[in-house]
Amino acid sequence: MEKQAFEGPAAMLASATATRKNQDVVLNTMRWLAVLTAFALLAPSRVAAQSPAADQTVPPVLATGISVAAPAADIPKSFDDWLAELKIEARAKGFSDSLIDQTLTGLTPLERVIQSDRSQAELNPGFSRYANARITKAMVSRGRNLMAEHRTLLRRTEREFGVPARFLVALWGIESRYGRIQGRTPVFQALATLAWEPRRAAYFRSELFDAMTIVQRGHIEPEAMTGSWAGAMGQPQFMPSSYLKYVVDFDGDDRRDIWTSTPDTLASIANYLKAFGWNRKETWGREVKVSAAAREAIAASIPGRTDGCYAQRNMTERRPLAEWQKLGVRRIDGGPLPKANVQAGLVDVGERTFLVYPNYDAIIAYNCAHYYALTVGLLADRLR
Repeated sequence: MEKQAFEGPAAMLASATATRKNQDVVLNTMRWLAVLTAFALLAPSRVAAQSPAADQTVPPVLATGISVAAPAADIPKSFDDWLAELKIEARAKGFSDSLIDQTLTGLTPLERVIQSDRSQAELNPGFSRYANARITKAMVSRGRNLMAEHRTLLRRTEREFGVPARFLVALWGIESRYGRIQGRTPVFQALATLAWEPRRAAYFRSELFDAMTIVQRGHIEPEAMTGSWAGAMGQPQFMPSSYLKYVVDFDGDDRRDIWTSTPDTLASIANYLKAFGWNRKETWGREVKVSAAAREAIAASIPGRTDGCYAQRNMTERRPLAEWQKLGVRRIDGGPLPKANVQAGLVDVGERTFLVYPNYDAIIAYNCAHYYALTVGLLADRLR
């Protein structure tokens, strides 16, 4: 939780009685800041890459608030000239002419992809509204039915990777509605568009070459590689780099298929969470009640977290549950916190507050947004 500073009456009185000289200094400073800001906005944005979301009716990406779309960057050369140079680089990397023809020839940029990348954040609907739109009766019912249908598979997956079935199914549901909404954009066209557009060119250029590697290894035909506007693929919505690192062949057909294979999909999600430190002995966290007095005590004694992605830096450092209990944090029903030896950080999303355990970091690694990660955890709890 970030600490916020509030002006008291004395501060406001001092401000109101400031001298004209100080006011002039402030105004001049503001004018210079406006000029510098305008100048800075002319430069190409250098935004850190995040895990893109699927093409969905209610997209899950960047749900924690409103972000300012990056300013349009000047395109340095025509797409055809850029593509010709890309093919030269692909050959230098060892890709065959045949593969280059299969994956890169005939590509054209998609304007809708560029627009989506520049304005991908949705308006902040409030956490409860966001979560309720995803944790519906239909979503819970479908998830439970699938857990029963794939009981044997999920038990085998849990034994091998140590991630409970309900978390795998929850992520599966949030990412692609259990495989029903995977996105229909051709992956190579989407990635090429974003690798040409300068805003995050280096990131998407690397992802484009990783996508070529997937085809080179025979896992899927290029024309079958469809996904989100940003190139996130299949039922778990993996970017190509994540595909190469985490996707596993769990049905034994010598292909790593996250588009049509349920075993490969669920095992790959499990492998991803395991790689980011999932502890089979713990859960993700819980919703809690925090009184005004407890909030004051927390603000005075527990600093904000300084490591990790943006969402991780918008929560407190971890402390033992016993310490949170002493500070006045309680279960959502008002009862005492568990007496387990677990470290937890506090996440405040406005109208609701949560204590989250180390496993929460693995969910955040999937998508760095508290609205998203909390919704996955709450859906998993409903699927018990």
